[in-house]
Amino acid sequence: MRAPSKSTHSGAAGNGTICVADAYFTKEAPVRFEGIEMKKINIILTAAAVFGALGLPSCSRNDKNSLYLFNWTYYTPDSVLRKFEAEFGCTVKVDTFDSNEVMYAKLKAGATGYDITFPSQDYTSIMIAQGMLREIDKSQFENAKYISPLVLEKASYDPEMQYSVPYYMGAAGIAVNKLKVADYEKSWNIFSRTDLAGHMSMMDDMREVIGDALAFYGYSVNTLDDAQLLRAKNLIIDGWKPNLVKFDAEGFGKSFAAGDFWVCQGYAEVVYGEVPEDKQDELIDFFIPKEGGPMYIDSMVILKNARHYDRAMQFINFIQRPEIYAEFLDAFRFPPSVNTEAAQYMKTTPMYPAEEMENCELKLDIGEGLEKYNAIWQDIRFTAD
Repeated sequence: MRAPSKSTHSGAAGNGTICVADAYFTKEAPVRFEGIEMKKINIILTAAAVFGALGLPSCSRNDKNSLYLFNWTYYTPDSVLRKFEAEFGCTVKVDTFDSNEVMYAKLKAGATGYDITFPSQDYTSIMIAQGMLREIDKSQFENAKYISPLVLEKASYDPEMQYSVPYYMGAAGIAVNKLKVADYEKSWNIFSRTDLAGHMSMMDDMREVIGDALAFYGYSVNTLDDAQLLRAKNLIIDGWKPNLVKFDAEGFGKSFAAGDFWVCQGYAEVVYGEVPEDKQDELIDFFIPKEGGPMYIDSMVILKNARHYDRAMQFINFIQRPEIYAEFLDAFRFPPSVNTEAAQYMKTTPMYPAEEMENCELKLDIGEGLEKYNAIWQDIRFTAD
């Protein structure tokens, strides 16, 4: 999850210009990696018919004084981009995406001109394997020394940062309305409490919810063991789901702020983003349960066809400068999970301490095993209470 959309950096490409070679994606066409259907991509892209009809500018992105980012919506503060531009005498131009699937599909369809993008761990590993990335030049990355060893330990797909540099490590957790719920254990099993029935929600996210149940039992969030998956499914169906209002990936923050939901599984920034700042401390207790759970690492990667490689390395090194990284963290009240020295420069209190993620585990690409999760999720979602 990323911070809620607020704005995009005002550059020449800030209008969402995407450069795509002529290619057609039928609705919900599956993208496959080694024969694996990763996720259904619900897009229709026709460069000539769509982008041409919109009259978007052509993509000559060879200007030496520019850097082109393909980023999650408002994932790098404008203030940080402006400081980079001022220091290095260049213009940063940003196009945005709202899911890994969209980012990957556009690049595979032939989008060119981007220098850096920000995939999550499963797509980082896929892009490495498919030869889509340039190697990181360590001689231009002096701030590599600030990257947390814990993050690199978790990043088993690229622990030496050969192709990727961690940008942010985060996890979903639980938000509790302290004014409504006074006594509770900081565990995923809070969703078994029948006295809170009708006031709780979990995300409409297969890997997150199943991963929570697996973590509760001490299993890997990437397990393909049938017995473990069955036990997790039964816990969700029999123990958790009857107490939920619904599975909700989008509106739970608003429902929490309105007092309708008292306990929500989700991302902290979604809840905090809906509660007035002067009410947050008295209302919200957000925590990562003691059992751990699924987590993610978003990374900065340089694309194979990047035209501004050295500028891209300057940007990556700049972002990991501790005082700059702290500015990024302050913008969203993120915990300093990636950069070991940034905390001393922060001006805000993080929504939760980074240490709470120590027991979390990255959601990895599980290949054909994803079909097991799909089948279990269908049973969970469509089994009557």
